[in-house]
Amino acid sequence: MAVVLAGLIIVQTHLIKTVSDIREEQFDQLVKGELKKVVDHLERYEQRLARRSAREGSLPAGNRASGNIDVFPGQGSGTASINFKFSFSERNIFGSYQQDLQIEFDESADEKEKSRLPGTDLNSYSTFDQIHEYNLDLERKRETWLKDMNWSNYKILLEGRLLEERIDSAFMEQALKNTFQEAGINLDYKYAVRSSNQGKDKLVFGSPGYNPDKKQQYYSLLFPYDYDGQQPNYLYVYFPKRSGYLLRATGLTIIPTLILTGLLIGIFTYAIMTILRQKKLSIIKNDFINNMTHELKTPISTISLASQMLQDGTIINTPKTVEHVSKVINEESKRLSFQVEKVLQMAVFNEGRLKMKFKEFNLNETIRTVLNNFDIRIKNKNGALKSELNVQSTIIKGDEVHITNVMFNLLDNAMKYSNGDPEITVSTEDRNDHVVVMVKDNGIGIPKEHQTQIFDRFYRVPTGNVHNVKGFGLGLSYVKQVIDLHNGKIKVDSAVNKGTVFSIFLPKILK
Repeated sequence: MAVVLAGLIIVQTHLIKTVSDIREEQFDQLVKGELKKVVDHLERYEQRLARRSAREGSLPAGNRASGNIDVFPGQGSGTASINFKFSFSERNIFGSYQQDLQIEFDESADEKEKSRLPGTDLNSYSTFDQIHEYNLDLERKRETWLKDMNWSNYKILLEGRLLEERIDSAFMEQALKNTFQEAGINLDYKYAVRSSNQGKDKLVFGSPGYNPDKKQQYYSLLFPYDYDGQQPNYLYVYFPKRSGYLLRATGLTIIPTLILTGLLIGIFTYAIMTILRQKKLSIIKNDFINNMTHELKTPISTISLASQMLQDGTIINTPKTVEHVSKVINEESKRLSFQVEKVLQMAVFNEGRLKMKFKEFNLNETIRTVLNNFDIRIKNKNGALKSELNVQSTIIKGDEVHITNVMFNLLDNAMKYSNGDPEITVSTEDRNDHVVVMVKDNGIGIPKEHQTQIFDRFYRVPTGNVHNVKGFGLGLSYVKQVIDLHNGKIKVDSAVNKGTVFSIFLPKILK
């Protein structure tokens, strides 16, 4: 049973772990897939921006100044001479563009057409107005050149911006929120955009208080399709309550398995305990039957032998002889009847058919009566019986007959298990709401490991295969049940070869 149960537990544990791992892997793959979707959203957003820029013929980041710029305004009469030379060129993977400009102007001259800009009326424009006009014309030509190329050229130009310019933080937060909601991930999360360019890790932007510590982080490469190649820019996400979420997610499959496994372990434990208890009871009952057989066989044999002697005339049937044999038969019959009554009494107790007759009686007087009747037996053993009846509240409520039997049982055990000449002390005292009766002896004592079991039915402290003191193991069980029915309790304090003290606590009559 243990091997089968252990194997089943191992299999169940493996299955639970497998289910948990599968659920965790599914969650990880789901989150990674959703992060990939967010990255794709960013890529498509930048592509749409590039297409729009291609249609409009300008980049979104360019803010050109409009209107005339008069850097050196004229101050009236006088002479001035200005000489400018401009050269513009651009070379990249798409081709090259170049244009030169040279302007010479002398305001003191009468002829106003020395500028090499064709079609310029110097009466209506200053020199810098001409430069600005030329610059606008140059920009228009450049944008026309870009527009004639594919929209991907604009995408390449957009890729050259800083990472914080390429990603709109508001767009990023909304994209993450929408993507996780569509995937059914209703968990709080924190995110961060980090760049590791030039070997330095830098936080670009992210959620406040982003600190994953030892929690599982998920990441995805940003803009993996750039024309200039992948850059070490990453989007990171972690879930502060990931473990609890996974536990709840797998709970529907794990909890029933755990409950059934726990029930199976409980049933197995109960079965093992029952088997061990039955084995123990079987040993105790076998011991009881052996003792009972011996206890009943001895008086029966004595009675049989005595009656046979009277019957077959092997002895002289004198009045004295007949009286002696009759006395033996009578004593053994009483002994046999006592043993049978003891067994029947315990049977009545176990079936719950014994009814107590409670009444008020004087505890000290009852104990004195028991001591007087027991004193002769103690003296025959060369022992001593002492009493210290110090209790003040002597009236208690209980069954006097059974309390008397309890005292007889304790005194009988004290005498039978004495170590040499018996020395027994019976004392009483007041203790709070109870009257305490103590029976102290100088007997062989009870080992500590057996003290909790001596009140069990049929139990006897093991002494090997031989019991020097005969008995059924019913006396202390009877004592315990009587005291329990009186709402009292009994305690034992014993040490091997130093004696034993039984303490009985009986409730007082509260006035």
